[in-house]
Amino acid sequence: MIAKIVCYALQGLEGVPVEVETDAAKGIPGYEMVGLPDAAVKESKERVRSAIKNSGLLFPLGKITVNFAPADIKKEGAAFDLAVAVSLLKASEQLVGARTDDTVFLGELALDGSVRPIAGLLPILISAKGHGYTRFVVPAGNAKEAAYLGGADIFPVRSLAETVAFLTGREDISPVPAQNFVPRLHAAQGADLKYVKGQPVARRALEIAVAGGHNLLLVGPPGTGKTMLARCLPTVMPDLSFSEALEITKIHSVAGTLGEEGIVSDRPFRTPHHTATTVAMCGGGNRIVRPGEISLAHGGVLFLDELPEYKRSTLEALRQPLEDGKITVSRAGGTFTFPARFMLCASMNPCPCGNYGAADKVCTCSPAEIRRYRRKISGPLLDRIDLQVEVDNVPYEALTSDEKQESSAEVRERVNVARSIQNVRFEGSGMRTNAEMGERELSAYCRLSAEGEKILKEAFERMKLSARARSRILKVSRTIADLAASEEIAPAHVYEAVSYRLGDSLE
Repeated sequence: MIAKIVCYALQGLEGVPVEVETDAAKGIPGYEMVGLPDAAVKESKERVRSAIKNSGLLFPLGKITVNFAPADIKKEGAAFDLAVAVSLLKASEQLVGARTDDTVFLGELALDGSVRPIAGLLPILISAKGHGYTRFVVPAGNAKEAAYLGGADIFPVRSLAETVAFLTGREDISPVPAQNFVPRLHAAQGADLKYVKGQPVARRALEIAVAGGHNLLLVGPPGTGKTMLARCLPTVMPDLSFSEALEITKIHSVAGTLGEEGIVSDRPFRTPHHTATTVAMCGGGNRIVRPGEISLAHGGVLFLDELPEYKRSTLEALRQPLEDGKITVSRAGGTFTFPARFMLCASMNPCPCGNYGAADKVCTCSPAEIRRYRRKISGPLLDRIDLQVEVDNVPYEALTSDEKQESSAEVRERVNVARSIQNVRFEGSGMRTNAEMGERELSAYCRLSAEGEKILKEAFERMKLSARARSRILKVSRTIADLAASEEIAPAHVYEAVSYRLGDSLE
């Protein structure tokens, strides 16, 4: 008898339907798998055999052939185990009358028959629902993740025996109840702007960067608070919407970094070490292509501390994602596109010793050493960083002052207001922040007065800015105007945006 069960393969962030066809015929005992299965799929033969026997069921004898269709798509991972087991049982007539034709089965089997959770469940469920499937049998360990799908019957199972009892009507399993999304405020220990003493320019730049989704570079001597400022970023990030949470959760589900909550409820803050490879940053892998750090930071912040210490090739790989908001990874396993719309925050010293330009310290580096150090960061990459801020040492009196500093919660309120203005502005366009604007949006929303144009033209010529830098200044100006609840971009907004460009001083 031939049985057909639907499962799904994961390609990047998309699920592809796979039909598990099993033929159990009389003859010399054999067990073959065809349809481009990888090693993990082929090894399911032994997992499925033991799971069936240890669940008190009969493993069919004779010639068994399992085909994964379509045959031209490589099947990877252990998510096919449950579908293979169900198809074997159906082909051997142990599931007579069971409802399986409109059901998608997903799960890895242990030798004792228990069903283990799998990575990448949510993107598979979303893709399957888009293909018309609304009935799923999934591991109980993935129930929290599946609860956010909505509009589908998702049955969590703990074992193969429980699955069979459910399919044959001997046991009733309640579908996973739909879960409402509640965003969570990021509360990193000790990270709050109220603890940052001094640095008014850097604090203001941080607020503007978050409000408009702009990239930020902090330059200054060691110990001036650059890292502390960067770690305050998550505490002032705007509220996470449900659609954004689903996008981020899909990425982390595929990467296997999803927490127990089943959904990412706060914005990511990724801080890869400077020894991270280009593959770790961009994504890839020998067998299964996984998203890298820049995709894991999607919707949040990618913080690169001590920017010049990263490999030049790794930094240059950021240029295209910073411009396009996505990255295409080509490997032997295929070509996949991952979202990468993140806010880049970087910090660096002005020179190897760190004291160049400091008001109270002496730099011991030669001009050649300073040039060599700064050339580790290319001009095109710097051109893509909207706000470039110099941070100096804070006087002792300011560090010990009892003057109350504005907290992250207060700044976050203004950020949320500015983001709500942008949500209305870009409704239906697919954009969420000013940083994502193209030339068409710039001409529509970033018109300057004659005085504003004069300020921008003088800066353009004096600082030898590129056309890209001009566009980014306009975007920052728009964000500053949004923070001021101003429909028009005033000359003061342009002047402030220009002040955040360090020009040739870093090149």
